[in-house]
Amino acid sequence: MKKNALIVWGGWDGHEPEQVANIFKGILEEENFIVEVSNSLDSYADAEKLKSLDLIVPHWTMGHIEKSYVQNISSAIMSGVGLAGCHGGMCDSFRNNVDWQFMTGGNWVAHPGNDGVEYMVNVKHSSSPLLQDIPDFKVVSEQYYLHVDPAVEVLATTRFPVIDGPHAANGAVDMPVVWTKRWGSGRVFYNSLGHVANIVAMPEVSKIMRRGFLWAAEGKTLYGTKEVNTFATSGNGSGTVYTGMGDSQ
Repeated sequence: MKKNALIVWGGWDGHEPEQVANIFKGILEEENFIVEVSNSLDSYADAEKLKSLDLIVPHWTMGHIEKSYVQNISSAIMSGVGLAGCHGGMCDSFRNNVDWQFMTGGNWVAHPGNDGVEYMVNVKHSSSPLLQDIPDFKVVSEQYYLHVDPAVEVLATTRFPVIDGPHAANGAVDMPVVWTKRWGSGRVFYNSLGHVANIVAMPEVSKIMRRGFLWAAEGKTLYGTKEVNTFATSGNGSGTVYTGMGDSQ
């Protein structure tokens, strides 16, 4: 049976969101997905439609999103729908929405040296087979410095500092590049590579994204029948309340 995916692109044009969305669409269609592509955040307005999907692929840098849309996405992921994306299109989205950052597992804070920095991506040997047989590789692009959820499973890292700056005084830091995490019954996958379309099209990067999409999209099959947690806003205005998280394995 074919799986269903939704790609939503937009935000800052410098990340070439439409071109990247088309690359993602091609990858997913090669894997027999039915793919809907949208350039409107209103695609997140229908909570029940989102829950009917197998995979959501956001590629929207910065911008503003309605809180209810994030709640809809979160509820869908908690029900088993996968979430997978890259670079600023997933972890530099909606800077004023901490719920988005909590769900995705991290947020961008800097890229010392900006674009054109040469650095290594070091694949970690972990319990996950997702990056198995992909060797360490070199990239010339932005090197993302992120604030990262300690709950994620890190699959690849990059060594800072490459470029001098105030961060260099802290010494060597291995920054996550690729990670996975769980959100209720759903699987979340992120890859910080992908500043522009030609980086996404690199063989190593496109392979990583293909595997991430497939892994995330299996969440509903594996876990979607479990009782899922709920997402609601507390009555006293104090923010978001999560209840009934239960077994996340």
